[in-house]
Amino acid sequence: MENGPVLIYHSLLFIAHTVAYIYDCKYIVTHGEETVFTYKGFGGKFKYLTNWNFIIQTVYFGLCVANDFCGTNVRPSDKGQRCRLQRWRDNFLATVVFPVGMFVVLTFWGIYAVDRELVYPKELDKIIPSWLNHIMHTTILPFLLIDKFLVYHQYPSRKIGFATLLSLALLYLSWILWVAFYANIWVYPILKVLNPHQKAVFIMAMLVFFMCLYLLGEFINKTFWGKERNHLQAQKKKSS
Repeated sequence: MENGPVLIYHSLLFIAHTVAYIYDCKYIVTHGEETVFTYKGFGGKFKYLTNWNFIIQTVYFGLCVANDFCGTNVRPSDKGQRCRLQRWRDNFLATVVFPVGMFVVLTFWGIYAVDRELVYPKELDKIIPSWLNHIMHTTILPFLLIDKFLVYHQYPSRKIGFATLLSLALLYLSWILWVAFYANIWVYPILKVLNPHQKAVFIMAMLVFFMCLYLLGEFINKTFWGKERNHLQAQKKKSS
C-alpha cells in the first residue's frame, strides 16, 4: 500500500488521542477534585481551548486515517484530482488544526514559563498525569510538524483561511466572555488579573497571533513542499 507508513502514523496518533481523551473524560472529569481549573460548573471542560483543541486534533487524525484508507493523497505533480475527503483534510489542517494546535502549545508554555499559576496551577499535578498534560499541551507541535513533512497539504486562499480561523477565534472568544458574564468565571486566571484595557489589548494580540500562526503553517508547507507548490502555480496559470 502506497500510503502504508502514513496510514500507520495517522492510526497510531488517532488511537493515542482517542485513548487519552477517553481517559480524560472518564477519570479526570469524573474523579477530579474541585480546583481553580475545575471541569465542574457552567460549561464544564468545554470552557477550555485545550479541550476544543483535543477534540480537533483527534478528529483530524481520524479524518487522516479515513482518507488514507479510502481517499487520495494526490500532489500537484501527480496531475490527479484530490477527492473531497482530501480537500476537507487539507482545509481543516490549514485553517483550524495547525494554528489552533500551535496556539495552545505556544501560549500554554509561554505563560507557564512566566507564572504557571496563571495557566496550570501546581494543584493540577495531583489530578492530571504528566503524560496527559503533554499530549494536551506539548506533543501537538512535533506530531503536526511530522505530519506536514510526510503529507502534502494544499492550502486554500488566504482570504478563506483567515476568514475560517478568525470565525473560530471569535466564536471561542464570545463563549468565554459569555461564561464570564453568565457564571462569573474567568476561564483563565490571566484574564482575571488584567484590567479591562489590558484584557482588550491581550485579546487583540492573541487574534493577531492566531493569524501569524496561519502564515507560519503556510510557510512551513511551502518550505517542505516548494516544488509541489510550483507545480500548483503552473497549473493555475495554464487554466487561467
